[in-house]
Amino acid sequence: MIRTLAAAVFALFALTASADARAPAYADEWNGAEINWRDARSGIYESAHTGRPVIMVFHATWCSVCKRFRQVFKDPAVVAASRDFVMILVDADQEKEVNGAFQPDGSYVPRTLFLDSDGNVSDKLVGTDPQYPHSVNVDSPAELLALMKKAHSVYNIAPAVATPEPSGQDPI
Repeated sequence: MIRTLAAAVFALFALTASADARAPAYADEWNGAEINWRDARSGIYESAHTGRPVIMVFHATWCSVCKRFRQVFKDPAVVAASRDFVMILVDADQEKEVNGAFQPDGSYVPRTLFLDSDGNVSDKLVGTDPQYPHSVNVDSPAELLALMKKAHSVYNIAPAVATPEPSGQDPI
């Protein structure tokens, strides 16, 4: 039921959204200078039209854990990996409709969802906490990076940004 509701909201946003991409409120605090954050409407539109999967992060301004989680998005590897996804940042308190539509296991924050371009929330791309499966380690980028890497095989996508291979030669 929740998956169907989320897909319906996803489709509704995709139909009614304009092509103009907008940065959501608080994007700067989540490394908006390097991560191309979208609001829900423009991000869903972009995903539906490009076929790129979504990483949707729910937060609240009062949430101390969310404030720690922001630091994960400053990691250079997370920044590079984010280019393979449509990154959507949602203030759970300000965007109640979106928050309500995308809570497969509750409305806790921070919550990180992986969605396909049809709006289906992945049950394969979840964190290790059984009580809060859509939470990831907020103090290290390792778990998020592992999920981002796994998403490539789940969604059958090739990385947009190639990781340079070590050359094996000493720099001059």
